[in-house]
Amino acid sequence: MFSLDELKEGKVFIIDKPLDWTSFDVVNKIRWNIRKTFKIKKFKVGHAGTLDPKATGVLVICVGNFTKKINEFMTEDKLYSGTLKLGATTESYDTEQPENAFFPINHITEEMILETAQKFEGPIQQLPPIHSAVKKDGKKLYQLARAGVEVEIQPRPVFIHYFKIIQIEFPVVHFQVKCSKGTYIRSLAHDFGLALDSGAYLTALRRLQSGDFHVEMADNSIFEPEFFGNFEE
Repeated sequence: MFSLDELKEGKVFIIDKPLDWTSFDVVNKIRWNIRKTFKIKKFKVGHAGTLDPKATGVLVICVGNFTKKINEFMTEDKLYSGTLKLGATTESYDTEQPENAFFPINHITEEMILETAQKFEGPIQQLPPIHSAVKKDGKKLYQLARAGVEVEIQPRPVFIHYFKIIQIEFPVVHFQVKCSKGTYIRSLAHDFGLALDSGAYLTALRRLQSGDFHVEMADNSIFEPEFFGNFEE
Protein backbone atom coordinates (compact mmCIF):
# COMPACT_ATOMS: atom_id res chain seq x y z
CA MET A 1 0.00 0.00 0.00
CA PHE A 2 1.33 3.42 -0.94
CA SER A 3 0.15 6.91 -0.07
CA LEU A 4 -0.28 9.53 -2.78
CA ASP A 5 2.61 11.53 -1.30
CA GLU A 6 4.89 8.47 -1.56
CA LEU A 7 3.94 7.99 -5.19
CA LYS A 8 4.47 11.66 -5.99
CA GLU A 9 7.91 11.48 -4.39
CA GLY A 10 8.69 8.70 -6.82
CA LYS A 11 8.66 4.92 -7.15
CA VAL A 12 9.93 2.29 -9.59
CA PHE A 13 7.75 -0.71 -10.39
CA ILE A 14 8.91 -3.74 -12.38
CA ILE A 15 6.28 -5.29 -14.63
CA ASP A 16 6.38 -8.58 -16.51
CA LYS A 17 4.74 -7.18 -19.63
CA PRO A 18 1.98 -9.46 -20.92
CA LEU A 19 2.02 -10.72 -24.50
CA ASP A 20 0.23 -8.44 -27.00
CA TRP A 21 0.20 -5.47 -24.61
CA THR A 22 2.01 -2.37 -25.79
CA SER A 23 4.30 -0.61 -23.35
CA PHE A 24 1.85 2.29 -23.37
CA ASP A 25 -0.99 -0.11 -22.48
CA VAL A 26 0.92 -0.87 -19.28
CA VAL A 27 1.58 2.81 -18.54
CA ASN A 28 -2.05 3.74 -19.16
CA LYS A 29 -3.36 0.90 -16.98
CA ILE A 30 -1.18 1.91 -14.03
CA ARG A 31 -1.94 5.61 -14.47
CA TRP A 32 -5.66 4.85 -14.57
CA ASN A 33 -5.35 2.71 -11.44
CA ILE A 34 -3.60 5.52 -9.52
CA ARG A 35 -6.02 8.19 -10.71
CA LYS A 36 -9.04 6.07 -9.80
CA THR A 37 -7.67 5.06 -6.40
CA PHE A 38 -6.78 8.58 -5.30
CA LYS A 39 -9.48 10.37 -7.33
CA ILE A 40 -7.08 12.67 -9.11
CA LYS A 41 -7.10 13.85 -12.71
CA LYS A 42 -3.41 13.71 -13.57
CA PHE A 43 -0.40 11.70 -12.50
CA LYS A 44 3.02 11.17 -14.06
CA VAL A 45 3.77 7.60 -15.18
CA GLY A 46 6.29 6.47 -17.78
CA HIS A 47 8.31 3.46 -18.91
CA ALA A 48 12.07 3.16 -19.31
CA GLY A 49 12.48 1.28 -22.59
CA THR A 50 9.80 0.08 -24.99
CA LEU A 51 8.96 -3.59 -25.36
CA ASP A 52 7.25 -4.65 -28.60
CA PRO A 53 3.70 -6.04 -28.29
CA LYS A 54 4.92 -9.55 -29.18
CA ALA A 55 7.59 -9.44 -26.44
CA THR A 56 7.16 -10.16 -22.74
CA GLY A 57 9.29 -9.54 -19.68
CA VAL A 58 10.87 -6.69 -17.77
CA LEU A 59 9.27 -3.29 -18.25
CA VAL A 60 10.56 -0.62 -15.87
CA ILE A 61 7.77 1.75 -14.80
CA CYS A 62 8.55 5.07 -13.13
CA VAL A 63 5.92 7.13 -11.30
CA GLY A 64 5.91 10.59 -9.79
CA ASN A 65 9.26 12.36 -9.59
CA PHE A 66 11.06 9.17 -10.60
CA THR A 67 9.91 9.81 -14.19
CA LYS A 68 12.95 12.12 -14.23
CA LYS A 69 15.10 8.98 -13.95
CA ILE A 70 13.69 7.36 -17.11
CA ASN A 71 16.57 8.43 -19.36
CA GLU A 72 19.04 7.14 -16.77
CA PHE A 73 17.37 3.72 -16.63
CA MET A 74 17.07 3.54 -20.42
CA THR A 75 20.84 3.70 -20.90
CA GLU A 76 21.35 0.36 -19.13
CA ASP A 77 22.15 -2.89 -20.95
CA LYS A 78 19.37 -5.40 -21.63
CA LEU A 79 19.26 -9.21 -21.48
CA TYR A 80 16.86 -11.19 -23.67
CA SER A 81 15.95 -14.77 -24.45
CA GLY A 82 14.30 -15.40 -27.78
CA THR A 83 13.41 -17.70 -30.62
CA LEU A 84 13.75 -17.17 -34.35
CA LYS A 85 12.58 -19.14 -37.36
CA LEU A 86 14.90 -19.69 -40.30
CA GLY A 87 13.77 -19.84 -43.92
CA ALA A 88 11.15 -17.08 -43.91
CA THR A 89 10.70 -13.37 -43.25
CA THR A 90 7.92 -11.00 -42.26
CA GLU A 91 7.59 -7.28 -42.91
CA SER A 92 7.72 -6.52 -39.17
CA TYR A 93 10.58 -8.99 -38.52
CA ASP A 94 8.34 -10.75 -35.96
CA THR A 95 4.93 -12.44 -35.77
CA GLU A 96 2.90 -9.22 -35.95
CA GLN A 97 2.90 -9.60 -39.74
CA PRO A 98 2.45 -12.81 -41.79
CA GLU A 99 5.31 -14.55 -43.55
CA ASN A 100 5.95 -12.75 -46.84
CA ALA A 101 8.98 -14.53 -48.33
CA PHE A 102 10.62 -17.94 -48.11
CA PHE A 103 14.24 -19.04 -48.43
CA PRO A 104 16.24 -22.30 -48.54
CA ILE A 105 17.76 -23.62 -45.32
CA ASN A 106 19.19 -26.96 -46.51
CA HIS A 107 22.66 -25.44 -46.73
CA ILE A 108 22.62 -24.22 -43.10
CA THR A 109 24.49 -26.33 -40.55
CA GLU A 110 24.66 -26.03 -36.78
CA GLU A 111 28.29 -24.99 -37.12
CA MET A 112 27.28 -22.14 -39.46
CA ILE A 113 24.70 -20.95 -36.99
CA LEU A 114 27.17 -20.89 -34.11
CA GLU A 115 29.88 -19.16 -36.14
CA THR A 116 27.49 -16.58 -37.58
CA ALA A 117 26.13 -15.65 -34.16
CA GLN A 118 29.66 -14.81 -33.00
CA LYS A 119 30.07 -12.41 -35.94
CA PHE A 120 27.32 -10.21 -34.50
CA GLU A 121 29.06 -9.76 -31.15
CA GLY A 122 30.70 -6.41 -30.39
CA PRO A 123 29.91 -3.06 -32.04
CA ILE A 124 27.62 -3.37 -35.06
CA GLN A 125 25.57 -1.06 -37.29
CA GLN A 126 21.88 -1.93 -37.20
CA LEU A 127 18.89 -0.79 -39.23
CA PRO A 128 15.73 -0.43 -37.10
CA PRO A 129 12.67 -2.30 -38.43
CA ILE A 130 10.33 -0.26 -40.60
CA HIS A 131 7.59 -1.28 -38.14
CA SER A 132 9.11 0.49 -35.13
CA ALA A 133 8.67 3.65 -33.07
CA VAL A 134 11.89 5.21 -34.36
CA LYS A 135 11.06 8.65 -35.76
CA LYS A 136 11.82 9.95 -39.24
CA ASP A 137 11.03 13.63 -39.92
CA GLY A 138 8.92 13.74 -36.76
CA LYS A 139 6.82 10.67 -37.58
CA LYS A 140 7.19 7.13 -36.29
CA LEU A 141 8.39 4.59 -38.83
CA TYR A 142 5.42 2.28 -38.27
CA GLN A 143 3.05 5.18 -39.05
CA LEU A 144 4.85 5.82 -42.34
CA ALA A 145 4.87 2.10 -43.14
CA ARG A 146 1.13 1.81 -42.59
CA ALA A 147 0.61 4.83 -44.86
CA GLY A 148 2.66 3.14 -47.58
CA VAL A 149 5.39 5.79 -47.47
CA GLU A 150 8.86 4.58 -48.40
CA VAL A 151 11.61 6.04 -46.23
CA GLU A 152 15.37 5.73 -46.12
CA ILE A 153 16.45 4.44 -42.72
CA GLN A 154 19.91 5.17 -41.41
CA PRO A 155 21.83 2.45 -39.52
CA ARG A 156 22.57 3.04 -35.85
CA PRO A 157 25.51 1.85 -33.76
CA VAL A 158 24.64 -0.72 -31.08
CA PHE A 159 26.71 -3.13 -29.02
CA ILE A 160 26.09 -6.86 -28.63
CA HIS A 161 27.88 -8.17 -25.54
CA TYR A 162 27.03 -11.74 -26.47
CA PHE A 163 24.77 -13.66 -28.81
CA LYS A 164 24.49 -17.21 -27.46
CA ILE A 165 22.77 -20.00 -29.32
CA ILE A 166 20.97 -22.06 -26.66
CA GLN A 167 19.27 -24.74 -28.77
CA ILE A 168 18.80 -25.55 -32.46
CA GLU A 169 15.64 -27.32 -33.66
CA PHE A 170 15.61 -26.65 -37.41
CA PRO A 171 14.14 -24.36 -38.55
CA VAL A 172 13.84 -22.90 -35.04
CA VAL A 173 16.78 -21.44 -33.12
CA HIS A 174 16.66 -20.49 -29.43
CA PHE A 175 19.11 -17.84 -28.25
CA GLN A 176 20.09 -15.37 -25.54
CA VAL A 177 21.39 -11.85 -26.16
CA LYS A 178 22.91 -9.20 -23.92
CA CYS A 179 23.00 -5.85 -25.67
CA SER A 180 23.14 -2.08 -25.38
CA LYS A 181 20.16 0.24 -25.35
CA GLY A 182 18.55 0.84 -28.71
CA THR A 183 19.17 -2.69 -29.99
CA TYR A 184 16.31 -4.22 -31.93
CA ILE A 185 16.32 -7.99 -31.47
CA ARG A 186 13.89 -8.19 -34.40
CA SER A 187 16.53 -6.62 -36.62
CA LEU A 188 19.16 -8.93 -35.17
CA ALA A 189 17.05 -11.96 -36.13
CA HIS A 190 16.43 -10.56 -39.62
CA ASP A 191 20.11 -9.77 -40.20
CA PHE A 192 21.08 -13.18 -38.83
CA GLY A 193 18.97 -14.83 -41.51
CA LEU A 194 20.59 -12.70 -44.23
CA ALA A 195 24.06 -13.60 -42.93
CA LEU A 196 23.14 -17.26 -43.40
CA ASP A 197 22.09 -16.61 -47.03
CA SER A 198 18.52 -17.25 -46.00
CA GLY A 199 15.82 -15.45 -44.07
CA ALA A 200 14.69 -15.33 -40.45
CA TYR A 201 12.22 -13.61 -38.18
CA LEU A 202 11.59 -13.43 -34.46
CA THR A 203 8.90 -15.76 -33.13
CA ALA A 204 9.29 -15.11 -29.39
CA LEU A 205 11.13 -12.62 -27.19
CA ARG A 206 11.40 -12.17 -23.44
CA ARG A 207 13.35 -9.43 -21.66
CA LEU A 208 14.98 -11.07 -18.67
CA GLN A 209 16.83 -8.04 -17.34
CA SER A 210 17.11 -4.29 -17.80
CA GLY A 211 20.06 -2.84 -15.91
CA ASP A 212 19.76 -4.05 -12.31
CA PHE A 213 16.10 -5.00 -12.72
CA HIS A 214 15.40 -8.72 -13.20
CA VAL A 215 12.16 -10.36 -14.31
CA GLU A 216 12.06 -12.17 -10.94
CA MET A 217 11.46 -8.75 -9.36
CA ALA A 218 8.26 -8.18 -11.35
CA ASP A 219 4.94 -7.73 -9.58
CA ASN A 220 1.92 -7.46 -11.88
CA SER A 221 -0.49 -7.04 -8.96
CA ILE A 222 -0.07 -3.30 -9.63
CA PHE A 223 -2.75 -3.81 -12.29
CA GLU A 224 -5.28 -4.62 -9.57
CA PRO A 225 -7.33 -1.77 -8.02
CA GLU A 226 -6.46 -2.95 -4.52
CA PHE A 227 -2.69 -2.58 -5.09
CA PHE A 228 -2.55 1.02 -3.87
CA GLY A 229 -4.95 0.45 -1.02
CA ASN A 230 -8.48 1.61 -0.36
CA PHE A 231 -8.79 5.39 -0.11
CA GLU A 232 -12.49 5.68 -0.63
CA GLU A 233 -13.03 7.67 2.53
